[in-house]
Amino acid sequence: METNNTNWGQSVAGVVIRDGKVLLARHTYGNGKGLLIIPGGYVNIGETPEDALKREFMEETGIQVEPDGIIGIRFNMHDWYIVFRASYISGKEKSDNDENSEVVWMNTDEALTRDDVPELTKILIRSALSSNGLTSHPYQSNTKHAPYSLWCL
Repeated sequence: METNNTNWGQSVAGVVIRDGKVLLARHTYGNGKGLLIIPGGYVNIGETPEDALKREFMEETGIQVEPDGIIGIRFNMHDWYIVFRASYISGKEKSDNDENSEVVWMNTDEALTRDDVPELTKILIRSALSSNGLTSHPYQSNTKHAPYSLWCL
């Protein structure tokens, strides 16, 4: 995990459901140690949340994804966390043997009942199953603060 370009106040995660199964990774550190959670991580400086999601999934799981909609946002005075519903594009699941010890496709019904899947992950799986969320809209800005992402109903 590279840290010299990390924006510690911005993070993303994604729920990918394919053929009735959700992609989960068993975390190896922190509060999530030993738990099966949705993949994600911090945004790099100068990176969009969408690109961060794609990078994090590839690094941590070997799976290429495409963000489809925003299904959750958590924020406070110091940081924010955006959760996307994302589509599987390609790849074979594999652990990065660093931030996670295993990556699995698990039946969504099973994931929602297991003790080793935390409540936040269950809430986000339910959200992905029941909602289209906010969707991406093309937006070109003429300000110096680009790139922008625009997600709305």
